[in-house]
Amino acid sequence: MSGFSVAALAKRQWIAIVSIVVIALVAFTVTRLHGVFGSDNEVSRAGSDALENTGYNPKHVLFEVFGSPGSVATINYLDIHAQPQHVDNVPLPWSQTLTTDDPTMYADLRAQGDGDTIGCRITVNGIVKDERSSNNVNGYIACLDKTA
Repeated sequence: MSGFSVAALAKRQWIAIVSIVVIALVAFTVTRLHGVFGSDNEVSRAGSDALENTGYNPKHVLFEVFGSPGSVATINYLDIHAQPQHVDNVPLPWSQTLTTDDPTMYADLRAQGDGDTIGCRITVNGIVKDERSSNNVNGYIACLDKTA
């Protein structure tokens, strides 16, 4: 009677059986070690959408230039995109409000007037960040806040 025998199969195919058992043990061990050392944890990073402004905490930056009654001034300032803006011969007092969602804004305001006095002020959310004045005829003034 020639039948199927596990012992006969094991004698003929022992290398293949041992190889399968070793591969299974190695695979199981590697899987367990990945869990122990945390290499199967997903790493999450902020995507490009998360870097966009959310509008959660808008910042209101007020530029002001003031001076002698009836005087005019030439004013230069940086807008919310740090682009220079220029206004010629504007009557004083003058003001400009900028609103941004950016965490910081480089607030730069410069003016030259034709009166006896001139002053500038940068206010962020109601808090005066910089204020200067000059008592010179045709005076030049600059206010700056790097962290507005």
